[in-house]
Amino acid sequence: MKRAPMESDLELFRDSARQFFQKEIRPHSERWREAGMVDREAFLKAGEMGYLCMWADEQYGGLGLKDFRYEQILIEENGLYGDPGFFMTLHSRLVGPYFEHFGSEEQKQRFLPDFISGKKILGIAMTEPDAGSDLAGMKSRAEDKGDHWVLNGSKTYISNGINGDVFIVAAKTKPDQPHAVSLFIVERGMEGFERGRNLKKMGMKSQDTAELFFRDCKVPKENLLGQPHAGFYHLMQGLAEERLIAAVGNLIGCRAAFDVTREFVRERKAFGKPLSKFQNTRFKLAEIDAEMDMMQVYVDRMVEVHNQGKLSPVDASRAKLLSSELNGRMVDLGVQLHGGAGYMDEYPICRMYQDERIHRILAGSSEIMKEIIAREILD
Repeated sequence: MKRAPMESDLELFRDSARQFFQKEIRPHSERWREAGMVDREAFLKAGEMGYLCMWADEQYGGLGLKDFRYEQILIEENGLYGDPGFFMTLHSRLVGPYFEHFGSEEQKQRFLPDFISGKKILGIAMTEPDAGSDLAGMKSRAEDKGDHWVLNGSKTYISNGINGDVFIVAAKTKPDQPHAVSLFIVERGMEGFERGRNLKKMGMKSQDTAELFFRDCKVPKENLLGQPHAGFYHLMQGLAEERLIAAVGNLIGCRAAFDVTREFVRERKAFGKPLSKFQNTRFKLAEIDAEMDMMQVYVDRMVEVHNQGKLSPVDASRAKLLSSELNGRMVDLGVQLHGGAGYMDEYPICRMYQDERIHRILAGSSEIMKEIIAREILD
């Protein structure tokens, strides 16, 4: 089914975004992969184009674009023509909105202009060595010292961990209450804030992922984000959009893997004819194509509902679960249909296979998504 056409201004935006990713991002992909991180200049260039924190009001330097379809376009075009490790969306739509929803006016004026321009890169620090999806199990603590907070603990698997300048850090502020968590704005150079190594990963190699350490880190009172002890609930408010973002990315990743596989099987021959003429190849790709078509309709509907402010965490979990599993099946099929070539790093499908695996884990694992859905339908 052909996707419903977007308004002309959105289509023009897509054309511009495609050119940006083709010119400014994709040519550097191999170098970034070897370096283990994206150049900071990539964020500055995205800021110059107005692609960062597009939702922010004009008074802070933003475009005031609340329509999520603009971000959907950026995710899709980056997935097809950019680099999977360029976590622009994490900066703009996963972390940035916390400042819009929970930040004071002083915090907005102090931080948003640099986030919009790309001068400062954002990250969020929730995951700990012994606490991933179970936020109530985190061990990081922050104590109120009157005129400041003292933060202690460690975080791991933090995206933008090396490049990041400003992190939203979750820590317990009432140890006897598992859900009494507060959010703190920790800035590069703060006393007691240290970074660990850039972690080596199976895939997403151009994305800097690091450990963060807080040892008696002094956090000014004005760097408390939102209400004290209410951070757990602040975080929950962003989960539906986070999983929608994941679904959009999963689907375009699936499409990219499908496209390179289709091209390969049309050209590669076995027993005197193209692989695309064998029934197994044809039926397998036909199944994936049908599922992608159905998933695209569902995801586009989720975006529409989200723009209306009505996207539920359960529906977002459904989209995230099904899209990530579909993407996983497609990259696995792609490697299989490539044969030995699929195992070679020089072929895009090999890297897509490596990059995809995290998507059934990040933003909530498939098992967590199933539990959320099960609670809705059974409890």
